[in-house]
Amino acid sequence: MMDTQLIRRRMARYVELVDAGDIDGILSLYADDAVVEDPVGAPALTGIAAIARFYREGLGRAEVSAQLTGPVRVTGNGCGAMPFRVDMHWNGEPCSLHVIDVMEFDGQGRIRSMKAYWGDLNVERRPE
Repeated sequence: MMDTQLIRRRMARYVELVDAGDIDGILSLYADDAVVEDPVGAPALTGIAAIARFYREGLGRAEVSAQLTGPVRVTGNGCGAMPFRVDMHWNGEPCSLHVIDVMEFDGQGRIRSMKAYWGDLNVERRPE
């Protein structure tokens, strides 16, 4: 059985690192051969180089804040899910993006798969 508390802490840490804009910190959570699908349905990004490019070209060029909006849920077999919100500017407008990330972890507690569930219906405009 995997360490469920470790997974819970790593997932919460992921949101903290997104909030801080710490791309290197985010990347350190991933396995070298990880796969990211953000959002689900987009082409999968495989390997740390592709994942690094995704974060540097997205998060690295935006001013965002992030916070958990509910508890992290963890299974005993190395998987977890969490709801969180990312506040940012979308098409020049202040918006909040409501996301659920589902992650699978390897035996060393590194993310081997991340799927982000969100779409246009999950973006809401915020007052300035």
